[in-house]
Amino acid sequence: MQIIRSMIILGLGLALSMLSTHAFASTTPADAAKATEKVVEAKSDGMKAKKVKDSTADHSKFKELQKDFKTGPEVTRACLECHTEAAKQVHSTKHWTWEYLNPVTKQKLGKKNVINNFCTSVESNQTFCSACHVGYGWKDDNFNFAAEENVDCVVCHDTTGKYKKIPGLSGHPNYKSMEWPPHSGKFRPATDLKEVALNVGKTSRKTCGSCHFYGGGGNAVKHGDLDSSLDNPKRYLDVHMDADGLNFTCGKCHLSDSHEVSGSRYAPTASDSEGALIRGSKGDRNPSTCQACHSDTPHKETSSPKLNEHTDKLACQTCHIPAFARGPLETKMTWDWSTAGKLDENGKRIRIKGSTGRDLYDSKKGNFTYERYVIPEYVWFNGTVKFTLFGEKVEDRSLVKINDFQGDAKDPDARIWPVKVFRGKQPYDLGNETLGVFHTAGKDDSAFWGNYDWDKSMAFGMKAMGVEYSGKMEFVNTEMSWPITHMVAPKEDALECHQCHKEDGRLAAIKDIYMPGRNNTPILDKLGFLVALLTLIGVLVHGGIRIIMSKRG
Repeated sequence: MQIIRSMIILGLGLALSMLSTHAFASTTPADAAKATEKVVEAKSDGMKAKKVKDSTADHSKFKELQKDFKTGPEVTRACLECHTEAAKQVHSTKHWTWEYLNPVTKQKLGKKNVINNFCTSVESNQTFCSACHVGYGWKDDNFNFAAEENVDCVVCHDTTGKYKKIPGLSGHPNYKSMEWPPHSGKFRPATDLKEVALNVGKTSRKTCGSCHFYGGGGNAVKHGDLDSSLDNPKRYLDVHMDADGLNFTCGKCHLSDSHEVSGSRYAPTASDSEGALIRGSKGDRNPSTCQACHSDTPHKETSSPKLNEHTDKLACQTCHIPAFARGPLETKMTWDWSTAGKLDENGKRIRIKGSTGRDLYDSKKGNFTYERYVIPEYVWFNGTVKFTLFGEKVEDRSLVKINDFQGDAKDPDARIWPVKVFRGKQPYDLGNETLGVFHTAGKDDSAFWGNYDWDKSMAFGMKAMGVEYSGKMEFVNTEMSWPITHMVAPKEDALECHQCHKEDGRLAAIKDIYMPGRNNTPILDKLGFLVALLTLIGVLVHGGIRIIMSKRG
């Protein structure tokens, strides 16, 4: 009897095990993620299951935060009472310094030093640009980078969605009700710092996106693969961030250590030939690469054996991001500053909008073009980017490459990457032979957005860089490129072979590599066709003879 009872118990155990295994096998990663938030309380007492927060602290219960804060630095001082080392950690990050020393080129990069072809330069424009800085009060070169209370904790940890740093307030949110955007007739209420402080939590796509989705002066403007459609995307837009699927936050790939976030637009990891990264392992390896999760042989050998051979020449993004700006928003593709400054007959600002509501012309900024569902351009890239920095002599003014991706077919570290190439037309100082830096925004008389006077704004901006403006300027054509690495499509939407392996295909601009189906030699093609034709004729003749002989037999 004991044996029978044991066999029954064993059978029930195996059955339950099979059921649970089946349940976990059919559970999606999204279900697993949601399961971690679900209930922990037993239902035997008839109570409903409670949702458990994924944090070990409920900030709404902290007495230090139960006060009416008047400024952001006051909130930070309260945060530092518990998180004593947080500000010091932030101080050593690129998000704080806006500086990065490239170990290969030795160029000092970062937002603080690079000239771009959007609003061109942070220098002399900190009051507006610092709306995307993780600090409070950066309005000029006197900003105290060593002050811990100047760190803005809540810009990354807000969960209310109500916290916003307004351009023109030197990195502060609005503490009083104000009209925003200017001259819109819309009013933004004063920021409730107490509500925000009581509801801080982990970073999210929305908090990261509050700056990164709006780079370059507006939603979807700059990078092309980052915009507010990723706040709550569907699978077709990004298979990793799919809100109903994997639901990755930015921090899932861009892992941070002591507030330093992995991954960099100034020195991306172009190739990663190692296997999948064990999370938590130490070293200098970038955990935000595709290979860190998928390894460099991600395709099943049984179904697609040839695809894994492409990883020594192609970045994963080349096939798996067939286009950028694939959501509902267009991305800016060109910006012509040379047409800025035109006014109407009454001397007032002109703004011309397109059918989608985007500005096609603005007196403050000039002309723009936008596109949606953009096919990337493709370049060799080994991870090194050289920039044209302020002060470097630019003698060839026909086309100035603000940044230049390094690498070629012979470089073992180079891969073919998809990029967004942004084309601009911007000021150039003829006397100094450098790209110009000008003062765009501010309440002083030198700000271009107030006076539309290029000479005044150039004189102010160049002086801020430590150089006297020559008094002579012109506009030069520029290009700036950004690697495309977000908006990863589902595998069924990845590129197909024929989209590259044909004449005038996706990789037509990549000239220094042989590609079957693209690199054809007319003489060899004709010879091959002739051989194939003769072979066919021979087969037909031989077959005909065999048929005739068989009938005679």
